[in-house]
Amino acid sequence: MATIIHSLPTRSPARYSTPFTSPDSSRCHSLSRQCLTTKAFAVPRRSAMTLIFSSYIFSQVGLHDIAFALPSGGLREYIDTFDGYSFNYPQNWIQVRGAGADIFFRNPYVLDENISVDLSSPSSSTYKSVQDLGPPEEAGKKVVRQYLTEFMSTRLGVRRESNVLSTSSRVADDGRLYYQVEVNIKSYASNNELAVMPQDRVVRLEWDRRYLSVLGVENNQLYELRLQSPENVFLEEENDLRQVMDSFRVNKVAG
Repeated sequence: MATIIHSLPTRSPARYSTPFTSPDSSRCHSLSRQCLTTKAFAVPRRSAMTLIFSSYIFSQVGLHDIAFALPSGGLREYIDTFDGYSFNYPQNWIQVRGAGADIFFRNPYVLDENISVDLSSPSSSTYKSVQDLGPPEEAGKKVVRQYLTEFMSTRLGVRRESNVLSTSSRVADDGRLYYQVEVNIKSYASNNELAVMPQDRVVRLEWDRRYLSVLGVENNQLYELRLQSPENVFLEEENDLRQVMDSFRVNKVAG
């Protein structure tokens, strides 16, 4: 089994003059290739005032999920030849082991921003096409239900609000059909859930995130690439993150 990581052309830092962020079509020199001979499994998931803060999150009232991302410096290709999938990710993101996914990368400057890939067990289900999930709209509902199940909390006074922003299908350049699901989820919590009087239990926004899922089927398995980003950071990085989404491919594994 092997995992191969290729560096893709870098992007000019000049595009970050406005707050991983808005893209620029210009490219810099290509980075050298790196090759890993064995797969590093993730268990199945500046002080200077002239620089942008790498991660700056306020907890005060009225300020939530405020974070500023540093330049990613381009994309790098991750290829898993053992499980049969590949995608591009920001090259300064780091792999995190034990995150509950087949592979998991995180932005080291914005910890709530990450990318992961999950795949179904071939022994528990057999997929022939992503259409086995139904139309994209039905797949979107299933994705949201899965998200909300994962985010269930035992804390008192926690409320989650979800909104499916879009669902779509596309045939990629490999000829395979992929579904894309885009969701916004907000989490609200009381600042004093044990207070007796209702007026003492002030509900505030904990976090506001965008989730992007790409679903594909190969090797009788369902693959899901998932991107998570704070909503305000997503608005800055949208073009880059959509490039990551569009790069996801599932591949036939030699039997």
